[in-house]
Amino acid sequence: MKMAFAAALAATFGSSWAIAQEPPAAAAGGVIAYPPAFFAEMGPSTALDMVQRLPGFSFDKGAVVRGLAGASGNVLIDGEPPVAKNDTLEEILKRIPYGSVARIDVIRGGAPGVDMQGRTVIANVVRRQGAGARGAVSFSTQPIYDGRVLNALRAEGQWRWDGKLLELSMVNGKGPDDALGDGPRVRYGPTGVPLIVSEVDADGQGLREWVTGAFETPVARGRLRLNGAYMKTTSTSEIYDRLSVPGAAREYEYVTPHRLQAELGGRFVRAFGATSLEALAFQQWNNLDTKARFESAAVDRLFHSDKKVTESVGRLNLRRRMSDSLSLEAGVEGAFNALDSKTTLMVNGLRVVVPAADVRVEEARAEPYVVGTWRPTSTLTFEGALRQEVSKITSTGDVNLEKSLSFTKPRLAVTWAPGAANQWRGRLEREVSQLNFDDFVATSSVASTGVLIAGNPDLSPQQAWVIEGAYERRFWTSGAAVLTVRHYELSDVIDRAPIRVGAVVADGPANIGDGTKDEAAVSLSAPLDRVWLKRATIKGQATWRRSQVVDPTTGDDREISGLHPVDWEVHFTQDLPGLKANWGVDVFGGFRESNYRLTEIETKKYETFATVFAEVKPRPDLILRVEIQNVTGRDVQRIREVYAGPRDRAALAYTDVRNLEWGRCLFVRLRKTFG
Repeated sequence: MKMAFAAALAATFGSSWAIAQEPPAAAAGGVIAYPPAFFAEMGPSTALDMVQRLPGFSFDKGAVVRGLAGASGNVLIDGEPPVAKNDTLEEILKRIPYGSVARIDVIRGGAPGVDMQGRTVIANVVRRQGAGARGAVSFSTQPIYDGRVLNALRAEGQWRWDGKLLELSMVNGKGPDDALGDGPRVRYGPTGVPLIVSEVDADGQGLREWVTGAFETPVARGRLRLNGAYMKTTSTSEIYDRLSVPGAAREYEYVTPHRLQAELGGRFVRAFGATSLEALAFQQWNNLDTKARFESAAVDRLFHSDKKVTESVGRLNLRRRMSDSLSLEAGVEGAFNALDSKTTLMVNGLRVVVPAADVRVEEARAEPYVVGTWRPTSTLTFEGALRQEVSKITSTGDVNLEKSLSFTKPRLAVTWAPGAANQWRGRLEREVSQLNFDDFVATSSVASTGVLIAGNPDLSPQQAWVIEGAYERRFWTSGAAVLTVRHYELSDVIDRAPIRVGAVVADGPANIGDGTKDEAAVSLSAPLDRVWLKRATIKGQATWRRSQVVDPTTGDDREISGLHPVDWEVHFTQDLPGLKANWGVDVFGGFRESNYRLTEIETKKYETFATVFAEVKPRPDLILRVEIQNVTGRDVQRIREVYAGPRDRAALAYTDVRNLEWGRCLFVRLRKTFG
């Protein structure tokens, strides 16, 4: 079949498209430079395609946290992290055309004058500075196995002139929720007798209407960048549950989260000789209105949550390059965050008390810091940092409290590279997590399960002492293998626990004490020319996790809720230059996650998801991509072990098993580039 497909492509487009792969520049001071020619055989369209194919590098788009520190992911653009949050790093990289990239540097272990964002390995996308205009328009269509056809339109452009840069982009399109599908559901009693037997028909989708823009210009002998985003996302999920046991009946669930996000950000950078000044300002608005309804013969539940979040951040940073081997920086970041949340729950027409249903939470936070990077020899690098986080949190409404928090966060990272092919990295750091405003208020899963998940504004951030070691081995022209191990000593672990408000006892987030977590991660990127396939590469990564905390309900040891014991993925690509095409396979491994609540243990198991794709370039400015998604026919299984009361003193009432299969789908995208 593959040979027939290749012959058809050759007959259509000829066989003259061939570009030799250019090896990366030799590592200098822990930095490896990859020119565009290195990626040419892989047929990338955007900077994201290039970043995802970097040997020995695993892309991280960043975390959803308040403030800018730790939120920007592990990719810099022209040496700086983006001043954006809702407009994710993944979306920003998609808007940078392949032709606009001068090179991508992989910085391993730190380098003087480079902001590593608290990471041991980062990538820096360096853009071309020449004047001109570039852009792209793409249209995609996705026929779903259940008969739906979801379309999307995307357009982006950038213009450079007289040292200025203007970027604009627009996305309007629908996408599916592949965690929903069709399949059986069985509820077993404690003796194994079926209590409920049914067939589930579930589907969900979302609509994105996004507009983003940015403008850069020289100002006051420095450079100013302004960016903004307006993002409207509407989602729906609908679940029909048709029962055959104990009798013909129907259960129905309908959930509609509507999210409106907007943000404005700015960065000003100016150099004064060996010293550089950076000033940042950022403002975001995030409104989420969620309605969820559950109907059955005996129960009618209606849940409504209206959350409004605002965030204002400012940062000032001074960086001085003392010498070719030493750089120092100091700065301070300040933020003010606010959450207004109103939650209501109606059961059979009667209002139910929900803990922390109507609250306003405010957080004022400041973090001064100093960072130093020293390279005493060509093979040895030290990075040290000290941060002091202070904050004040107040809550009014259903929960009235006020508390002040202070954390000292030291960090020491060491990198030793005895040769160009080998590098050892170590890190010792105290990490302090950001409090998640979503934990402060009730959530909508109460509609379908009947389990009340309360909010808890009285939380302290989770802390951890982390020790990490990594070994990286470079081989052949562009092969890399990395082994990383980490150990976390945790305190104030945030997990599920009983929340008591008056006479009401509900499940919710809480600090449950100390714990541990261990991780081992491996990644491999290798060209297959020397093995059995020309112009082919394989890239994969896997992470194993083990954790332990004391369950606040039972007093027994268990794993941390929501933590995946194993995650893995493998990506194979092969260039077919004679056909002006490339093809490949992306495989995302199955995983499991369990949540331990007051009266139940919920476990979700996701099977492996695989996609086969092919891209054809009949012209340099035209790309056709075809994907067969989910060739494995992935199932998503939800297992609810529900107890008659708190798990420490009540018997198991029933086990509910729902197994939904998401079918195979086709995805087709046509992309036209300009400039």
